Amino acid sequence: MFIVTLGDALLDVIVRLGEPLAAGADAQAQTRTGAGGQAANVAAWAVDLGEDAAPLRVPGRERGPVGAAGEPGSTERDREAAGDQAGDDAAGRLVASELETRGVELAGPRNGRSGVVVSVVGSDGERTMASDRGDAIGLAPDELDPEWFACDCLHISGYALLASPIDASAQHGAELAHAAGARVSVDLSAWTRIREYGPQQFRNKLEALNPDVIFANEPEWEIVGAAYGLAPTAVVKRGARGVLVLGEERVELPPPEGDIVDATGAGDALAAGFLVGGTELAVATAARCVAQLGAMP
Repeated sequence: MFIVTLGDALLDVIVRLGEPLAAGADAQAQTRTGAGGQAANVAAWAVDLGEDAAPLRVPGRERGPVGAAGEPGSTERDREAAGDQAGDDAAGRLVASELETRGVELAGPRNGRSGVVVSVVGSDGERTMASDRGDAIGLAPDELDPEWFACDCLHISGYALLASPIDASAQHGAELAHAAGARVSVDLSAWTRIREYGPQQFRNKLEALNPDVIFANEPEWEIVGAAYGLAPTAVVKRGARGVLVLGEERVELPPPEGDIVDATGAGDALAAGFLVGGTELAVATAARCVAQLGAMP
């Protein structure tokens, strides 16, 4: 299976607090810095689950064969992440380098300032994010290569629908993917951003993508008026209560028991698992993610 992801490739800064924050004081914490963003996370987990990574396609780079997890020498069909407009700065180079070591390489222009997301994680593993998307929203439709979307599935970050011109790029990418016979999946963005943007306007953009699969947590699901009718399959991420899949059949699965260290990226891991192997792999992959610090495998 060849999966393309379109959306966020950002620098993640994870801060897991060892004690509550106090204004004007210092607090003990465990930290992690590395590549992140919804689209990049999904691609990294997909590679980890056994798919291959495609070579980078940007001006000045020659296309060469890669094997499983980016090992040279194989000519099998691969998986790639078609990221957003990655920054050409120190943060952007760090993100690209880490993704490459994970068997995922960015496609698209590299210029401007990279986005950064800070996730503050409490003792219960729940995270609160502060996001700066940098110049990522500048990805334009004419910067997309139609060859990227000759795939089996295009996975679009919902954040790409909240700003221009990247929203038009998401629409164009979905059209290219559908024309190639691919499925299109969309993972909704934070409900607070949808509320600020306008739920009906956001839903209209979702409908225009004509997705086959929708991923949403419960607040996101509710704010768009439920995703009924938006896609043949809806995957509702319910945190500690597991997952609900609505489609030809209704499927509910609880999460496996285990430690909860950090919820950052759990929804992205679940989406990758579902696209690669269905509901059981989805909840198992999300459980792996929350048992560690950070959003990537």
